[in-house]
Amino acid sequence: MATPYRGRIAPTPTGHLHLGHARTFFTAAARARAAGGVLVYRNEDIDRQRCKLAFHRDAMEDLRWFGIDWQEGPDCGGPYPPYTQSAANDIYLDAWRRLKDAGYIYPCRKSRRDLAACITAPHGEDAPAKEPLYPVEWRPPIAEALHFDLPDGVNWRFRVPAQRTLSYEDGVYGRQAYRTQDDFGDFLIWRRDGMPAYELAVVIDDARMRISEVVRGADLLLSTARQLLIYEALGLTPPAFHHLPLMRDNTGKRLAKRDKAMSLRNLRAMGLTPEDIRQQAEWQC
Repeated sequence: MATPYRGRIAPTPTGHLHLGHARTFFTAAARARAAGGVLVYRNEDIDRQRCKLAFHRDAMEDLRWFGIDWQEGPDCGGPYPPYTQSAANDIYLDAWRRLKDAGYIYPCRKSRRDLAACITAPHGEDAPAKEPLYPVEWRPPIAEALHFDLPDGVNWRFRVPAQRTLSYEDGVYGRQAYRTQDDFGDFLIWRRDGMPAYELAVVIDDARMRISEVVRGADLLLSTARQLLIYEALGLTPPAFHHLPLMRDNTGKRLAKRDKAMSLRNLRAMGLTPEDIRQQAEWQC
């Protein structure tokens, strides 16, 4: 019996959604609809400094206007609450404890300045991380993590194994393969401000919400390899992945939330309809 299709859209409310977000979320909705499945809306608001409730409200309004409907989410509920990440900290803490007790993660007291002083590993413009590979000689003894009952006060990193190839089949880009301690090193899974990092939160949420396929931007191709390590460490089954090419402006620069001229809200205020927007040249990039 085939697994029921469950897709998701997961805006981060740090600004207004632009054309790139619209295309990704529209594709996710179309794939869920074509499969006769469910689309989940998840509010990824774990960045306390930058996430704003007003942006969350505007995102839902803009996406509804654009013709995207979801069957589960913060506004309509569903069987796998909460659908807002800032309300799921206890769930993330449970995963943190499991990883800590199994020796997969460790406390990190090095600063960004310390890391910036290292030799930077090469990353392209669209790579999800531009930080140096974390030196393995900076790792503390495994037993040090066991002294912590809570993660607060320090960063926590995943202990990435040496020279292992992680591969997966992407729905758009085909087979992807990344080499540990070459393409990426020890990465953050919990921040010193008491919140989980993206890599951990997204794995836990996609697993507990029974997401069967993740549709997102190609800037997260490498990030997927990191997440596969977390899925494995926690004994979870990863979903299928479908990464879309990034949308760019007429200079070739990838769109960002600071590009307000390309925001759905601004285009709507200019009098454009969803059909008008989908017919623009930028939509095809």
